[in-house]
Amino acid sequence: MPTESDLYFRQTPVGQMANFAYLLGSRSTREALVVDPAWEVDALLDQAEADDMTVVGALVTHYHQDHVGGALFGQSIEGLDRLMERNPCKIHVNEHEADGLVQVTGVSRSDLAVHEGGDSLELGPIRTRFLHTPGHTPGSQCFLVEESGRAGQLVSGDTLFLGSCGRVDLPGSNPEDMYHSLNTTLKQLPDETVLYPGHLYSAEPQSTLGEQKRSNPFLRVTSLEMFLSFMGV
Repeated sequence: MPTESDLYFRQTPVGQMANFAYLLGSRSTREALVVDPAWEVDALLDQAEADDMTVVGALVTHYHQDHVGGALFGQSIEGLDRLMERNPCKIHVNEHEADGLVQVTGVSRSDLAVHEGGDSLELGPIRTRFLHTPGHTPGSQCFLVEESGRAGQLVSGDTLFLGSCGRVDLPGSNPEDMYHSLNTTLKQLPDETVLYPGHLYSAEPQSTLGEQKRSNPFLRVTSLEMFLSFMGV
């Protein structure tokens, strides 16, 4: 008989731009990480408390305001600033985006835990691997949540959506980097990996990488030239 999973995992719709935030961690240690806390930070922390989990860190997929808070289109979005007021903890960010995150959110540089691609963080038997996936932004990263004997869970931010991928026409975007992130880094993960995107841009909130490899045109391309054509570059 398979043992009961230790993984704590919640996908939560937040905000006005179809965002997802996530809580993930270890049931045995009662520790959790919050991914891209923005829009409804108190509700995320309240949910963790209701589940008897302690938030011990924040994971940032990328530094756009709809994922971390800040001023956007004349609107002030709560995010990491509110998290640090109520639940001070380390903010885990890719090295290429640390300075930008401080500028966008106003958090202190000392609040950051700066990572390279390939780093990992463990809570009990749950390991989260940091995959550097530039393209949407220079420091975009995905989080591969692993538990022995079970399919991984991939929190993909704005790198990979169900049926599409992140924009590459914004400041700091790079379409060639996006091609390699999708087709070298993410496409190499096992088909059974469960995909959890940063936005609900599809009928379903999750998929598997196997299904996306079969159906997502941005994972089906056979060359950089084809990918750039799809992106209108």
